[in-house]
Amino acid sequence: MAAKRPTIYDVAKAAGVSKSLVSLVLQSSPKVGEDSRRAVEAAIAELGYRPSRAASNLAAGRTKLVGVLIDDYTNLWFVDLVRGLHAALGPRGYRLSVVDVATADQAEHPVESFLSMRVDGMVVGMDPPNALTDGGLPPVVVAGTRRAPDEHVVDNFDSVANDDAEGARLVAKHLVALGHADLGHLSVGSGAAQVRRAAFEDRARESGARVVSTPYAGPATDEAGYSTAATLLVDHPEITAIFAANDVMAVGALAAARDAGRVVPDDLSIVGYDDTSLASSKLIGLTTVDDRSFDVGVAAGTLLADRMEGSAADPVAKVLEPTLTVRRTCGPRAK
Repeated sequence: MAAKRPTIYDVAKAAGVSKSLVSLVLQSSPKVGEDSRRAVEAAIAELGYRPSRAASNLAAGRTKLVGVLIDDYTNLWFVDLVRGLHAALGPRGYRLSVVDVATADQAEHPVESFLSMRVDGMVVGMDPPNALTDGGLPPVVVAGTRRAPDEHVVDNFDSVANDDAEGARLVAKHLVALGHADLGHLSVGSGAAQVRRAAFEDRARESGARVVSTPYAGPATDEAGYSTAATLLVDHPEITAIFAANDVMAVGALAAARDAGRVVPDDLSIVGYDDTSLASSKLIGLTTVDDRSFDVGVAAGTLLADRMEGSAADPVAKVLEPTLTVRRTCGPRAK
């Protein structure tokens, strides 16, 4: 049987002082006399006592805990987002609790769970749930473009995202410059995807290209990329380039192109979005948009920490500029 972990009461008893005085020593309070301090420190060393950071934070009215709400743990975009959040919040003493609403216990909404955990703040990497419209919330930052432009639920919160419209325009400009005039786009129903779709179609058509976009409204998975690209290539064999809503769908499109006998990039170019580790793998080498998801996480974490630590400025919306990362899945249109 494991030995019982010593408590602050054990330290107080061993040192012959009160629990309150032990707390003052742990807080390095100048109100403690030198003899009492030495007695407490000796008792701590003898017992091997380790103070509970959670208890200390609660005593100070803080938990130093941040709730992170996502809607698809298989989406690699969230990996870099969480890495960025940790980079910003970890050094300031905060811990992250990440919940995927797709797999969460439906008995209680994750927002309510976070509130019961007394989180100091929340980062929302999905469509902001209705629970966020209620009062009594800690500071909230929305990460990523999660709603279509005509929906303003995020107006009351800080938000950080890459410029999805500009990222899509970069893709259209690149493909048209390569001579592609018949373009396909694999879209989904999220706010970010709809922003990308509209910007891609507008820029391509302004340049004289034709665009066929898929109406698929489910999650942006490899399977979705495969099935929608396969259908697109059968229905529109004239298409010579495909822009997918994200890297995972683009990988599915690569498989569909292979099975349809289309050679990438000789007679079909494919572009993704997010610049995930999947895209940069030596096996795939996917041309994609770097939406700076790590930087989005850093910026969101920094904004949130400032709010949690007392900033009272009006809500801000930070937009980071994306770049196009050109790899080997794109080439000139075949003559």
